[in-house]
Formats: sequence, C-alpha cells, structure tokens
Amino acid sequence: MGATPVGSGAGAALRLLASLTQAQAVVEVGTGTGVSGLWLLRGMRPDGVLTSVDREAEHQRLARETFADAGVAPQRFRLIPGSALEVLPRLTDSHYDLVFVDGDKREYGEYLTEAVRLVRPGGVIAFDNALLSGRVCDPSQRDAETQAVRDLGHVVRDDERLVSVLLPVGDGLLVAQRL
Repeated sequence: MGATPVGSGAGAALRLLASLTQAQAVVEVGTGTGVSGLWLLRGMRPDGVLTSVDREAEHQRLARETFADAGVAPQRFRLIPGSALEVLPRLTDSHYDLVFVDGDKREYGEYLTEAVRLVRPGGVIAFDNALLSGRVCDPSQRDAETQAVRDLGHVVRDDERLVSVLLPVGDGLLVAQRL
C-alpha cells in the first residue's frame, strides 16, 4: 500500500507516551493502515479519541478495518482525508495531549509548527523516521527528505519551548514535550 507501519519498538514507545500523558485527544499525521493508531489507542484513556489525517483514502479505509478488527469503537477515532497542512490549521489550539507525525518528511518543519500550536503545555510531539535508515547522521546525504529531517532535529533541539530526546527505536523516534 506504500505505507510502512511503525515497528513494535516504536509502537510500544507511542503506547507508553500516550499512557504517560493520559492522552484523551491525539492527532496523528499519516494514518497508514492504522498500525501506529492502534498503538496510540491502546495507550490512551478509554474515553480518548484519535484524530488521524491522511491524503490517501485507501489508507484510511484499511485503518478503519484495522480498528474494527481490533474491537476499537468507532467513536474512539476520526479519520480525516486530505493534506495535513490543510487540515491541521483547522484543529483547536492547545487541545491535544499528543501529536504523532509520520507523514511527508519534507514537510516535517511545517508539521512541527502546527504540532506546537496544537499540543497542550505538558503534551508530547513525536516524529517517526528521525534517523531515516542512518541517512540523517551521514553528512554526505543531502537529498531534500534527509535534509528536512536533519533540520527538524536541530530546530527541536534548539526550541526553548521544548525538551526533547531522540529515541533509537525503529527508524528513530524524535520526542519532545512542550513546556
């Protein structure tokens, strides 16, 4: 389907983050087939709602099946089709406990701007693929995708509103808490 799901290490980390924040409202950029959403839902409060954005309708159809097969009640998730950069600005400021991003890597910087606005103080922002199979650490890698993820790491590290860590799970999970 063209969507690579998070591995069990990154998934377990997402579940833990959702649990630690006692997440009731979570935004996910990049629905994929619902694997990361399922990890998030398992860590969220029982009354929590996952809002997942993806431009691919087929991904969201498969995610809906994944959630149904796992016994997730339909009121616990909402799937919004479209470009995240068009959808995120319409979501409520400081309303979310956690924002997880696994979308277009070249747009990670713009997603960060929206995520900081969306997440409440004390909330968490997480970016998947923060290592890009080792490309981020290799200075000879200068393609647009690698440079965008590399730049994101620097911006997050230097942002005084955030405290961050790069977790070496899966393909790297960059996690930041909004102060």
